[in-house]
Amino acid sequence: MYSYTFDSVTGGIMLNSTPTNFSKEPRPVYAAEMDILGFDKYWDYDKQNDVPYMWAESNVYWYRGIQIAKTNGGDLYTAPELQPVRDEKGIVPFCAQKGEKLIPIDLAAMCAANEDLMTVIEDSTVKKIVKEYEKFKDKLDIFHVAFSGGKDSAVLLDLVKKALPKGSFVVIFGDTGMEFPDTYDAVKMTKKQCEEDGTPFYISRSHFDPKDSWELFGPPSRTLRWCCSVHKSTPQTLKMREITGKENYTGLDYVGVRKHESLARSTYEYENYGKKQKGQHSFNPLLEWTSAEIWIYMYARNLYINKAYIKGNSRAGCLLCPMSGGCSDFIRRFNYTDNIDSFIDIIKRKNNWDNYSEVELHSYVTSGGWDNRRSGRGIAGNTLKYKERSAEGKIIIDLINPNSEWKEWIKTADTVAVPITVEENSNGTTFTMLEKDVKAHPTAGKIIRQSLKKAAYCVGCRVCETNCKGGHIHFENGKVTITDCIQCHECHDIPAGCHAYNSLKIPQGEKKMKTINCFDDHAPKRDWLVSYFDLQDDFFTEHTLGPNMFTHFKRFLRDAQLIDGNKCTDFSGLICDIGWESDTALALMLVNLAFENAQFEWYINQMDIGFFYESKLLKERLMADDIKEKAANSVIKSFKRIVGTPFGTVLNFGYVTDDDDMVRTKCSISDNRVVLYALYKFAEKCNLDKEFHVSYLFNESVERDGVSPVRIFGLYDEEELKSILLGLSSAYPEFINATFTNDLQTITLRDKTSTEVLNLFKEEL
Repeated sequence: MYSYTFDSVTGGIMLNSTPTNFSKEPRPVYAAEMDILGFDKYWDYDKQNDVPYMWAESNVYWYRGIQIAKTNGGDLYTAPELQPVRDEKGIVPFCAQKGEKLIPIDLAAMCAANEDLMTVIEDSTVKKIVKEYEKFKDKLDIFHVAFSGGKDSAVLLDLVKKALPKGSFVVIFGDTGMEFPDTYDAVKMTKKQCEEDGTPFYISRSHFDPKDSWELFGPPSRTLRWCCSVHKSTPQTLKMREITGKENYTGLDYVGVRKHESLARSTYEYENYGKKQKGQHSFNPLLEWTSAEIWIYMYARNLYINKAYIKGNSRAGCLLCPMSGGCSDFIRRFNYTDNIDSFIDIIKRKNNWDNYSEVELHSYVTSGGWDNRRSGRGIAGNTLKYKERSAEGKIIIDLINPNSEWKEWIKTADTVAVPITVEENSNGTTFTMLEKDVKAHPTAGKIIRQSLKKAAYCVGCRVCETNCKGGHIHFENGKVTITDCIQCHECHDIPAGCHAYNSLKIPQGEKKMKTINCFDDHAPKRDWLVSYFDLQDDFFTEHTLGPNMFTHFKRFLRDAQLIDGNKCTDFSGLICDIGWESDTALALMLVNLAFENAQFEWYINQMDIGFFYESKLLKERLMADDIKEKAANSVIKSFKRIVGTPFGTVLNFGYVTDDDDMVRTKCSISDNRVVLYALYKFAEKCNLDKEFHVSYLFNESVERDGVSPVRIFGLYDEEELKSILLGLSSAYPEFINATFTNDLQTITLRDKTSTEVLNLFKEEL
């Protein structure tokens, strides 16, 4: 909410009245963390953990307003390197060498200095909570606070208690079974306090032990995060059905989400409907708070602090998460070694670890192996259960030793519009549909396919049950029963129709993967591009490049669709007319490269916008995907060359820091028609129906052939994307119609092609 500075007098944080849209999310640093990182090699301090000594912003450490150190690197097994700041004489500030001793933060003085602003923040937030309650109190069945055991939920609960009447809400802790041991202590303490003041406190937990679910689904990954649905949202929904006694309850949950936590959360709004849980309202009272304000509130109100923070963890979450990495992984494993190693053992066992050397296995676990898994290929013991093929105008689907009863799941599909024939066999069941029926009724065909995928892979996770607002789906002893289904298809609104299928599917009929190392050590340079666009067709005879340079540059030109053989294409002429160094021309070329060049596709898919990637980490990630070390080095070097061209300097595709970190950034786009071009290329590559939900562009959990424009350009601000799409709809209704209402969030592409989109640029020139 407010900006801050580090106070040299108290050692704390001083808020000022200037609003902020960006926070570096400071956190207190205790002796326990300092000991782990080796601060005691340079500084003298008491080994107490009652009061913190300093603050950290990411990997940078501040003591009394002065940056004294930072860390670099680290993984599950390797400690990060502590890099103290030194003066011109090589001496570390405040160090033992100078006879100085670090003094703990004066928390009382810090809180007193910030009392006025914190009172304003607190009062404003309490009013928001009350207003939201008054708005819905006569309309909903239940209000609840989502408690995680972390700092944000602790502050949230304290504020809700101040705002709402006693007994008007409940507290639910969603126990994933993978929480830090210290989190359970925080939950125990909070539950006791709630019982004392008459606030109902419940714990929800999946019927799966997490280790069992990792065995069933395969370890989660960045793109296969089934764990959140299975272990968090589904048990919470079931618990609220139990509390209310209603299958189709409506409720509102107060959530401690803050927009400063991540790029994804920066686009959140205070209120939403159905985003966290289907059919439910969510309210984020702390949305504008920074972590500085959270911590000041914690200390000022003497709230219980999860000891995970004292031990150096920046967040209280799951023991082993595919979204984490680096130093945070090391800190976690250092503190909870046995707990985390039990999950690492599953990763090794489920991913055919016998086929890896010790070095390869280490790399697989620490950087870019398990957490980048996109399918069930390579999962030990995983077998094909769903097989689909086409022949003689028919679509034939085999269920091979399916996990559940297809006759139940097929009740969710329309088999009138698309009739199916069924043949039982010794290994399962074969289903046949006519291709013409599926083409005539694509949605019905899709739902039939998904119903059969559910039947093949269902493990009884109960996600479908909670997605069914009408209460038509029930599980008992892992077996599904569906009664009076109204075919609303809400149970299909999950990746590929089924979390288990999505995580374990084995891609069929794929071509051999293109090599990622497309350019070797000869990625394009600006002067090569200048020469090509100056010479055009004459470039092939008059260029001055060496043989290897020319060969690899031709690869780039071909994949950008600038050349066909030894001739320039019409697209190349268009790029010249637009001006090849303009962001518009570069964006059009980038779209083509995203779909045709495996190396550009890898940068786009593997590097998240705004994250700093150590070259070593990306190299290890490549090698974990069976890329040889030399080729991996070339891919890294190529990125550095590419972002030195106008792709980096004009389009803003990415850059390399002074510390040699590689960063992908949101592209600078001045002509939104490039987004329209990317949409058509995406739809063509994915064989999409011309109408699809806008959420499909953001959904990165689905394995597909095309790359979403959201991913290509970094358009993760949903409101910005909607604005672009609405503008395109208004200007080019013959190409696109975007509809955004409470009930409808669709993009409809007309019967056009990506080539016809390019004609829009030609007509203007």
